[in-house]
Amino acid sequence: MPSEPVVAFHVPDGPRRIVCLSPESADVLYRLGAGDRIVGICAGTIVPDDVTRPPPVVTAFGGGSVRRIAELRPDLVLAFSDVQADLARDLVRAGLAVVVWNQRTVQEILDAIVALGNLVGAAAAGRRLADACRRHVERIAANAPADRPRVYFEEWDDPMVCGIGWVSELVEIAGGVDVFADRAQARRAEGRTVTPEEVAARAPQVVLASWCGKPFDRDAFLARPGFADLPAARSGRIHEVPAHLLLQPGPTCL
Repeated sequence: MPSEPVVAFHVPDGPRRIVCLSPESADVLYRLGAGDRIVGICAGTIVPDDVTRPPPVVTAFGGGSVRRIAELRPDLVLAFSDVQADLARDLVRAGLAVVVWNQRTVQEILDAIVALGNLVGAAAAGRRLADACRRHVERIAANAPADRPRVYFEEWDDPMVCGIGWVSELVEIAGGVDVFADRAQARRAEGRTVTPEEVAARAPQVVLASWCGKPFDRDAFLARPGFADLPAARSGRIHEVPAHLLLQPGPTCL
């Protein structure tokens, strides 16, 4: 009699070879203790000091090579936002498993942390991390100063783009008033463009600038029409914020 066919499968505890196309996904995985699963990262990713063999950088945030990513044989690729939509599409067409996050608010960041923990088989750790971030943000809000200065956050200089949703929320949580809060919920940068005249009219008392990794040019900023007379300029309250601290929607910004 013919022998019965041998059928053998295994149930994994989550993907083992992960490529992170944006820094915040890697940030979450390292904090969850799953950094050993990362086989490729995005330029700008902060790798913990205790990682002796950092994964190779295989992409810039704005685009990457499908071939280089596929050569790493990932069983999961993590991407972020419409900026990476074309690359994500091409990776799917190449037969890779891709998850694209699109968090734009503090709550959505917390949701994404929990979801990523679930995805890699670290559900409890993901919930603990999200809860720690939540409690930290709530402590800051509870201790925010009563004097709430008007704040202009600039994400890009040409065209001028004001702060995205989670940045606007964090400004308010920390005790400021985002002068362009009415535009912060636009999910694309095109919906958050502003003009020098609009900024001057809203008279910010504090300016925070983070030009997506490009160095902030204070002289060029102050040379714009009316900017030398902004309350923030007269009081010297114009500050550059490193992009990795605020523009990556993960645990670090919280």
